[in-house]
Amino acid sequence: MHVKKIIFHPKVLPSVVICDPELTVGMPKIITIGTGMDAFAHCLEAFSSPHYHPMSQGIALEGMRLVKEYLPRAVADPGDLEARAHMMSAAMMGATGFQKGLGAIHALSHPIGAVYNTHHGMTNAVVMPACLELNRPAIEGVIGEAAEYLGIKGGFDGFFDYVLKLRSDLNVPDKLREMGVGDNRIAELTEMALNDPSCGGNPVELNAENVEALFRACI
Repeated sequence: MHVKKIIFHPKVLPSVVICDPELTVGMPKIITIGTGMDAFAHCLEAFSSPHYHPMSQGIALEGMRLVKEYLPRAVADPGDLEARAHMMSAAMMGATGFQKGLGAIHALSHPIGAVYNTHHGMTNAVVMPACLELNRPAIEGVIGEAAEYLGIKGGFDGFFDYVLKLRSDLNVPDKLREMGVGDNRIAELTEMALNDPSCGGNPVELNAENVEALFRACI
């Protein structure tokens, strides 16, 4: 059985990182979309995590703003170096921000990617709305604050509608079945998701019942 594992040690961290947006100009559009939505998912889940890390909270919020402003531009014009530079920053900010925690989006996408070899960021984008709905009782207020910062009207509902429109505008698949994911391994995927360390950062406690419901809603 394929399993996606997180391996980390301080000594595997790079001493220097060179981020050159020109290196991303030739990326296929689907990879630009998938990696951009991955950055957004990192920031969204970090911002929503109940753990205490105010520096990550601020970084994650600004990362979401950068994605909102510049991902559509990077997709529309692959040669837009300003947009690609800001998206590189958003990607780094997502990786920094999720020190505060991840959640159901990643808990679902890790096993899906391991079993079906789907693109990680695109998988995150597909399962994002269902996970937002699950977490609404715990994050409605904080997402409303994020929406205000991002210039989105309507609080949580406005933010949710923005996510749906962003996915539609970028041609993100609506359901996992469009990526080749079937419903015959839901029990296995549920067990894998519950064993994923991302579960610990979800605002609503994850269990077999609500995780299975998430998979069924997304497939």
